[in-house]
Amino acid sequence: MAETTIVIPCFDEAERLPVDAFVDYVRTNSDADFLFVNDGSRDSTLDVLRQLEARDPTRFAVLDQQPNRGKAEAVRLGMNKAFECGVRYAGYFDADLAAPLSEISRLISVLDQRPACEIVLGARVQLLGRQIRRRKWRHYLGRVFATVASESLNLAVYDTQCGAKLFRASPGTQALFSEPFITTWIFDVEIIARLIAARRGSDLAPAGDVIYELPLDTWIDVAGSKLGPADFLRSIWELWQLRRRYLAAPAAGSRAG
Repeated sequence: MAETTIVIPCFDEAERLPVDAFVDYVRTNSDADFLFVNDGSRDSTLDVLRQLEARDPTRFAVLDQQPNRGKAEAVRLGMNKAFECGVRYAGYFDADLAAPLSEISRLISVLDQRPACEIVLGARVQLLGRQIRRRKWRHYLGRVFATVASESLNLAVYDTQCGAKLFRASPGTQALFSEPFITTWIFDVEIIARLIAARRGSDLAPAGDVIYELPLDTWIDVAGSKLGPADFLRSIWELWQLRRRYLAAPAAGSRAG
């Protein structure tokens, strides 16, 4: 068993899941295993995942979530399952592998080299020498949302929504996944908000000191995404909910934390 488990949430991915990429990865790399969470798919996704699991049950596992409960809950249940297995690191990638599996080793290297770091966030930054391809409307709406999220969190985070993240399996990070999320589309922001709230008023290092953003070498948008422009408005509403729940200043005389 590898010391790292990557959770892959899957909903109706039978035609999009790059099975060969996962098979090739485990054949040539030993640094991560995969836990696929079938989120109540309506197509043959579960069959595809079971076939993949049968090819190498030491590296592939499947968790069947029924009925469909959304990506946020699929990720949360998958992360909890990974933590229960005693891994050193656990994270999640999008099923379409817009961020390729080659990025896993780079994320692991950050946690290996930075003992104080608890969370590594992949960041989609268009820089020379990198291959970052996003549809224009997604890029510009994403930048607007990222700015609003950063201001709400009071944290200079560049890209909260990138689907490539890795967590150290410490008690503090495991606690971030203990309760269901109150958001659906922006649970990534909620994870950071929970971290901020948990460390407020404590002797622990602030959230900004234990999160590291790593510019990805490659990110290529894959056709078939289930997110659309209308979801931007829903995300703003959910951000307001997060501010009320986790980020509002404690009332006078109350205990922070």
